Amino acid sequence: MTNSSASHVKEQIKNRKELNRFIKYWLGGGLYFWLGYAVFAVGYSVFHWGWLPAKILADAIGWTSNYLVQRFWAFSDRISFSEMKHAGRYVFIESIGFVMDYLIIWGLKSIGITPYIGFFLSAGFFTVWSYLWYKYWVFPEKRQVH
Repeated sequence: MTNSSASHVKEQIKNRKELNRFIKYWLGGGLYFWLGYAVFAVGYSVFHWGWLPAKILADAIGWTSNYLVQRFWAFSDRISFSEMKHAGRYVFIESIGFVMDYLIIWGLKSIGITPYIGFFLSAGFFTVWSYLWYKYWVFPEKRQVH
């Protein structure tokens, strides 16, 4: 095998591994979304809570399930430092996302769009946002020592 074909094979393996990681991330995010959506629907439509308390409970449950899936499944091979540092970074970036998410849903609700639709629109944005933050900062690739 030539050097160029060996590097091509390595690149294909790396791309396949990244695609598998993204699929796992997406499935974990789907769990977060649908679990949170169900909790929100029960709080908002069944118990008649305001959208904010229903969303807070939905996010608390969703955050927990999402962290566990991302940390122990999607990004399990990228554990670069202590659990507390990963968890701290996760909480930090999700806190920023939390504020942005609430502003998106509040803004849409204030112009007459139901929070149910806001959930979907916000989730589309955060699918990309979170993946990039998780990949490059929350669960960064282990540094190779040469």
